[in-house]
Amino acid sequence: MSTTSKTAPDNAPDGAEEQGLGDAGAQLSTAPREEPMSMPTLGVIGWARWFWRQLTSMRVALLLLLLLSLGAIPGSLIPQTGVDATKVDDFRKAHTALAPIYDKLGLFHVYSSVWFSAIYILLFVSLIGCIVPRTWQFVGQLRGRPPGAPKRLTRLPAYTTWRTTAEPEEVRRTALALLKKRRFRAHLVGDAVAAEKGYAREVGNLAFHIALIVMLLAFASGQLYKSDGTKLIVEGDGFANSILQYDDFKSGSLFTNDDLVPFSFDLKDFTGTYELTGPNRGTPRTFQARITYSKGAYGKETAATVKVNKPLDIDGAKVYLVSHGYAPVITVRDGDGKVVFHDAVPLLPLDGNVTSSGVVKVMDGYKNPKGVSEQLGFQAFFLPTYGGKGSTMLSQFPALLSPMLAVNAYHGDLGVDSGLPQSVYQLDKSHMKEFKDSQGKLLKKQLTPGQTMTLPDGAGSVTFDKEIKEWAGFEIVQESGAGWALGGATAAIFGLAASLFIQRRRVWVRAAPGPDGVTVVEMAGLGRSESAKVPEELGDLAGALYDRAPGAPAPDAAPAPSADSPAVPAEGAEKQ
Repeated sequence: MSTTSKTAPDNAPDGAEEQGLGDAGAQLSTAPREEPMSMPTLGVIGWARWFWRQLTSMRVALLLLLLLSLGAIPGSLIPQTGVDATKVDDFRKAHTALAPIYDKLGLFHVYSSVWFSAIYILLFVSLIGCIVPRTWQFVGQLRGRPPGAPKRLTRLPAYTTWRTTAEPEEVRRTALALLKKRRFRAHLVGDAVAAEKGYAREVGNLAFHIALIVMLLAFASGQLYKSDGTKLIVEGDGFANSILQYDDFKSGSLFTNDDLVPFSFDLKDFTGTYELTGPNRGTPRTFQARITYSKGAYGKETAATVKVNKPLDIDGAKVYLVSHGYAPVITVRDGDGKVVFHDAVPLLPLDGNVTSSGVVKVMDGYKNPKGVSEQLGFQAFFLPTYGGKGSTMLSQFPALLSPMLAVNAYHGDLGVDSGLPQSVYQLDKSHMKEFKDSQGKLLKKQLTPGQTMTLPDGAGSVTFDKEIKEWAGFEIVQESGAGWALGGATAAIFGLAASLFIQRRRVWVRAAPGPDGVTVVEMAGLGRSESAKVPEELGDLAGALYDRAPGAPAPDAAPAPSADSPAVPAEGAEKQ
């Protein structure tokens, strides 16, 4: 055998001759080259489907729920503009470097920020996309029937068998009645009864997810349509549910003035009792406000008592009792003895024993020695129980046992005409001057009920009247979704409990005649998850069915063939 070598043509590239040489000689290949396989692209629709599957998966829903919980943390730790704008301003002043970063991240208004709203909406869509197909699938399962028994029940994790003299039809009929009595969905399939139980597990699972959606909607509705205001009312005064009447008011972005529930109420009196002796001396025992309220403009007056943690519900608006203090009655007279101010002045508590402070502002009523009209301002420091001369300026007990009012006097411009808002509980002394006593010191005096402090230069006098009123602070809240949120939370708890503790399982009962004509009963059970309850339940069902279809004796062993009887060949022996 001879071999023939072929050389590459002159115009072949360098190395082509070596590339075409093999063990048998030089050979040029003419086979087509294989192109690399190209993967198909998803396209817009493919990517959209992939994103939807990821969004509606359980792990993404749990991740979004975790992100929502983490996102709520800064809303609890950082002052929020919608809750207390004053604290936000104080935080900005105290953290000049950190505040701009918080502004860019929206941490001063977490619950209305873009990123929190995005997580909220994605979680809502994820739950909807998860529930709809599962609900449709579950409805299909309810409309269907449990599947028939497998060919080999012995392969199932829970299995038992016995023989009975009862007919197979009778055993199956008895098993069907027994399983239905135990609240199984059961029916006959061939020579066996197929039954299934535990659908409440999926019902609980769906209820849990639906409850989460209800809670999300309720919280969103509560934030959008919520209103929350506070009002301090002195005994004998009243309140009408109008925005202008509130001391402080905040509401959701979709809330309007027309959404306020029309009602009004008057504070008749406030009652507070305290422990007088023992280690718990001074501990509050009773805090309650007696009021009369009416619905609408011409509603009938109704008496009610508002207590701590026991709000008054008026057509969906809840009136809470949140604070308490004293309002001593103070009278201010000018140099001619004319009364220029007479009112109960509410003072704010500073400690648990209701040591209180506040101010009194008199707009007109004093002319200085030059004949120029000036305004008067008084700083008041009130102790419901004064310890006596030489004791600290702190109340010894929250009740009115020995009241004392300390007053400092000022004159000048209060700043109320500047157009700038100011607190009624603070005194702007930037344009005020102190009244001086005979020794040139700040004029101040400790007054007991009925005593008067005379102002110098004929400026008048200040009297601490014997009457001391009390005030109560109320919070009026309207939350449209509060009931839905409570119902959703309750349903979520029960749904989660059902999905955790109820197990879906199947039971099959097969009854067929054996080789000797005696009925053989087989029972098997299968659960969606491994549990010791399935074998226990199967044993209980088998015991109940055995009582109605008692067992038959086991077949005797086949007798050994005698010498006279012909031997019976085994199956297939003839072929062998």
